[in-house]
Amino acid sequence: MQIELQTPSAQTRIQRLKALTDATHERLDKRIMAADPFASRERYALFLAVQHHFHADVDPLFTDPRLNRLVPDLPSRVRLEALWQDIADVTGSEPPVLTAGTGGLTIPAALGWLYVAEGSNLGAAFLLKQAARLGLSEEFGARHLAGHPAGRGLHWRTFVAAFNGFDMSEAEEADMAEGAKAAFRRVHALVDEFFV
Repeated sequence: MQIELQTPSAQTRIQRLKALTDATHERLDKRIMAADPFASRERYALFLAVQHHFHADVDPLFTDPRLNRLVPDLPSRVRLEALWQDIADVTGSEPPVLTAGTGGLTIPAALGWLYVAEGSNLGAAFLLKQAARLGLSEEFGARHLAGHPAGRGLHWRTFVAAFNGFDMSEAEEADMAEGAKAAFRRVHALVDEFFV
């Protein structure tokens, strides 16, 4: 008797990237929750500082012509200006101008950073509910957590479709995974810096 083995269908690029970065991402999520950023507006202001530094790092990627040829509507995905407004709302002060720390990235590594930035927007729906308990909303103090007008799901699926369509070698995929891990580690370091 012959037994037919079922082989699972090949993973998409985004699924492979998620699998390669899951452990780093999970450590970051636990660290953020341990910092209790929604316990008070003061702690939320520290969370905004973390977000501000990270989004200042990724901001130039959204206007990079090389990346704009690959990812649709990339400039519409920027959240840095919304963060500036949130910081002003919550602290009453204008945020400092920050310099990006992502210069000189390869295209695959830059795509890894974008994956982290875009993924955080998908998860922001939960954070927005937490911010609402502090009296914050998409119009005041939590603008950067708002979903895209077309909806979070559709916006993410458009990104994923482009991501899975890239022509990329195994070495480039590995570089992209390292870029994503570096982005997660950057946010983790910022949480450690601000939530002492």
